[in-house]
Amino acid sequence: MLEAKRLNKAVVPKSLIPDPSPANIQSTRLAVQTNGDASSCWVYLASGSRIYKLQIAMEDSFVGRGKESLLIPEQTSVLDSSLVNRCPYQSEIQSLVLAQTENMDCSILGSVDSYGQLIVSPLDTSKTDGFTYSVPPRDYGVGEGSWAGLCFNPNQLSMAAVARSFCKTIDIYDQDIHLRTLRTLWYPTSLIFMDKFSESASSTLAITEGSQLSIWDLRVKENGGCVHRIMGSVGDVLYAVNESSSGYIAAGGGDRTVTIYDPRKWSAVSRWLNCSKYEITGLTFSSVDPNYIYVQGVDYEVLCGRWRENEKAFSFRGDSNWLGFSKCSDRDILAGWCDSGSVFVADVS
Repeated sequence: MLEAKRLNKAVVPKSLIPDPSPANIQSTRLAVQTNGDASSCWVYLASGSRIYKLQIAMEDSFVGRGKESLLIPEQTSVLDSSLVNRCPYQSEIQSLVLAQTENMDCSILGSVDSYGQLIVSPLDTSKTDGFTYSVPPRDYGVGEGSWAGLCFNPNQLSMAAVARSFCKTIDIYDQDIHLRTLRTLWYPTSLIFMDKFSESASSTLAITEGSQLSIWDLRVKENGGCVHRIMGSVGDVLYAVNESSSGYIAAGGGDRTVTIYDPRKWSAVSRWLNCSKYEITGLTFSSVDPNYIYVQGVDYEVLCGRWRENEKAFSFRGDSNWLGFSKCSDRDILAGWCDSGSVFVADVS
């Protein structure tokens, strides 16, 4: 059974980010990376047109529990904080994504703003090796800005997909070369490359748009590349999609329900009804045990539970609405950034 080893709370210095920008309902403006011994972690935050990084101490402490298995955080310190040295955007950043390169000694940081401008660069500036590039939006920033999402292809990190909500488009890039544009029926709200369930997964995208979960194959021309659509609750927008290490796909949104799909026949294998108090805006499977899933609500609560049994294991809360929330790609270390300026870091095993 998964348990939280520690839950720490730190405060972003006001001198670094005095007033965070609001962004959108999806909390996609945070990325987290831990060092080898997990004594501290680096948290990357996007506010306005800038990116900031903080090194937060992860101190060993007793994790207290309140009512309904609610975890009580312990105060910790910010060891280091600075502005990330990269070209600033002209509009508000909407999404941050960290990805690990094949040699595992360098991570790349991707970001996209409300008009779809993509910037990718390595965290270690001495190792550029083709991972530094900037791509302007296809329409050169004409029109109204909106939420924009980003995901990298885990099997080919040079390939990235950029979603633009108001434009109803998904642009596929190989570094700075535009490969293709997918056009959704509704406003896209989240996207992932599916890399677990088949040999062709490196070319397959799962996208939430409106109340639908749509599956796209980049090798297919018919129907614009859309190969399957699954209808969710009518009138309730889906805001989150995620894939487990065993290939299951999870989707959740306005109906406060997590639905798990088997991609081999696209049937629902589990539904966790009303697991969140408010709309679900973030989902991620556990890296330790894929039978557990982390569910983030639109307010300030995150819960962890077994999705097959619909059983809650524990939860913790921020002190105000989430502005960003993310999990390490290979470990169950979660970080959330609140409107108040607090950052919560949980280490689960």
